[in-house]
Amino acid sequence: MKKWLSFLLVLVLTIGLAACGSKGAGNEGGAATTAGEAAAAVGKSVDYEIIGIDPGAGIMKATEKVIEEYGLADWTLVEGSGAAMTAALKKAYDKEKPIIITGWTPHWMFAKFDLKYLEDPKGVYGTEENIHTITRSGLAEEHPNAVKVLDQFHWTEDDMSAVMVMIEEGTKEEEAAAKWVEENAEKIAEWTAGAEKVDGDKITLAYVAWASEIASTNVLAKVLTDLGYDVTMTQLEAGPLWAGIADGSADASVVAWLPVTHADYADKFEGKFEDLGSNMEGTRIGLVVPSYMDINSIEDLK
Repeated sequence: MKKWLSFLLVLVLTIGLAACGSKGAGNEGGAATTAGEAAAAVGKSVDYEIIGIDPGAGIMKATEKVIEEYGLADWTLVEGSGAAMTAALKKAYDKEKPIIITGWTPHWMFAKFDLKYLEDPKGVYGTEENIHTITRSGLAEEHPNAVKVLDQFHWTEDDMSAVMVMIEEGTKEEEAAAKWVEENAEKIAEWTAGAEKVDGDKITLAYVAWASEIASTNVLAKVLTDLGYDVTMTQLEAGPLWAGIADGSADASVVAWLPVTHADYADKFEGKFEDLGSNMEGTRIGLVVPSYMDINSIEDLK
């Protein structure tokens, strides 16, 4: 009986040690397998899609480069619009489902949702960007008062976000801009310092359909209208916007993202526009996900 019990004890210990050995051997490649499986799980959960915006936008070109640089051959960048992107984000966020989008700040979605940028260790998206004010050549001579305002226009992310949030919550764009202008008389006085009133002079402001640029353009249109200008706001995609400034069919724009997002256009039309400098510093572009997603870097998508 004792011999039988001893045999069973040895057998149990042998099986136990073998099991431990098998687990240890599996762990040698386990970390890599787990990381690969995790990346595949993220990809499958979003159908290997990155939800983008307008096909001509600089952030889309930068994201195409990201896909190439990081070897994300299985991934697709979905074209659409800023509105379609935020609608997809809201739908996924409300159900706590995974989603990956092309994002930028400032944008109202960061105030409404708990989001995070994926780290970009290769620096494809650059560091921070500035939003510049550009005008057609000759505008300063023809409309010096408008250019003085455009040149002195400068605000913060908080300023812009206040307008964007009002619009997102249902206030009409022009009404949100007018309310912000009314509540920020001191800042408006800085922008208009030294500018004389005019009598119906026409000026065209071009912009892209990003929430941030809708906010800034409507605010500037209100300020210039109060100064006596007859302002036309023209919505364009990025390429036609820069072309319009270059050929003079548009007078000015306060939505030039540099040095990365609109770099190709700035290079293409060099010498055919005037850069009045930045009207906001410290903006950012990149891939954005809800904070509840267990992913932190673009590298994790490989």
